[in-house]
Amino acid sequence: MGEFIARWRESLALLPAVSEILGVDLNAIGEFDAALLPAGLARSISSLESDGLSLWRNERFKTSIATSNVGVIFLGGAFLEEEVFIAALQAVRLGYDVRLLADLSVARSEADRSLVLDRLALHGVLTTTVRQALLEWAVCLDDPDSMQRVIKLLS
Repeated sequence: MGEFIARWRESLALLPAVSEILGVDLNAIGEFDAALLPAGLARSISSLESDGLSLWRNERFKTSIATSNVGVIFLGGAFLEEEVFIAALQAVRLGYDVRLLADLSVARSEADRSLVLDRLALHGVLTTTVRQALLEWAVCLDDPDSMQRVIKLLS
């Protein structure tokens, strides 16, 4: 578990760059302690009064997604086998292409982690990491400056 926590912290520290370099919106659903987040991350996050079980009933979130013409949703957080799982399945049902950020997804029961990942895969949810997503987004932007900034950040 110590290795996962170290990777989780490293991945959280990359999230401000997702917003700064690539212009991707970061939303936090539910309560979180900003003091536990890496420097700069709390300022990059829009907080939504909701939870993963009712995310897709949150009008502010749905409006934000609809007006930005988003087709791919990246999810991660606690608890993987509960709130993240339900939010991902609902997103798939609504027609979104869903990616699970495995390095940010904390399971309440580690024994259930592989079961949830298998079930999500059956619904077309791809598993990735923040590092992989950063590279994918930078390449899709086809902007050499953004690509260099991401490569420098990840090296």
